[in-house]
Amino acid sequence: MARISKQQLIKLQAKYKTDDAIGNLFGITRQAVHQIRNKYDIGPLADKHADRNVEIARAYKSGTPGTKLARKFKMSVSQVYRIIRAGVRKRKK
Repeated sequence: MARISKQQLIKLQAKYKTDDAIGNLFGITRQAVHQIRNKYDIGPLADKHADRNVEIARAYKSGTPGTKLARKFKMSVSQVYRIIRAGVRKRKK
């Protein structure tokens, strides 16, 4: 497993955003980066996007198409719909 310190991983996560991008820098898999994050008790960056996800869900509920939201937030359409579905599941609980 790559030798990445906790502080280094936090900085890399802020810059590169995804476990996959960080893994590519070190020649390791995104799963290996995930294991390192777990070792240091660092949550995924997605947890830091709660406000964005709420905004996406509200805009979609107001009639904004998923494709337009994907362009606005620079993400895939499938990711937009995963966020929307996750919001629906949370409200049903």
